[in-house]
Amino acid sequence: MPKTEEYYFHQTPEELCKELIKKVDMISGDSILEPFKGEGNFYNNLPNDIIKYYCEIEEGLDFRSFNNNVDWVITNPPFRLVDENNKRVNSFYYLLNYYADKVNKGICFLGNDFCLATLTPKRIKELNDKGLYLHKIIVCSIKKWRGRYFFMIFKKEQSNFIDYINGSF
Repeated sequence: MPKTEEYYFHQTPEELCKELIKKVDMISGDSILEPFKGEGNFYNNLPNDIIKYYCEIEEGLDFRSFNNNVDWVITNPPFRLVDENNKRVNSFYYLLNYYADKVNKGICFLGNDFCLATLTPKRIKELNDKGLYLHKIIVCSIKKWRGRYFFMIFKKEQSNFIDYINGSF
């Protein structure tokens, strides 16, 4: 399938990937999955002393077919995926929840305010119940995408960074 101008437009800037990777507490020997590699701006800039894997649908490697647990998942996930009804739906929380049981240390996702807004109190609690906690948000300005983006680092260690109240008021 030929890559379109839209495909290239949505690639995460390489210099941003380099800076964001520095914010992740990975250590030598950690295993890292980049499940939506695209042109590889995260994947290609990961340290040489880690074990790295990737998936990329354009190369016939669907993220659902990778079945190993890893220490970290780091990516700019697609904001929408096609659901079982063939409808394009917000995928940010779905992917966080999907990987919550597949990581040993954490998940790092880049998303916009629409993605951030999917983290409702109920969903934060569901992630916490799986042992996944939001530890840090790094705010980024990505000029070509005209807006603020948030690099969210979730870890498999308890944190008080974010709390929730679940109920109707």
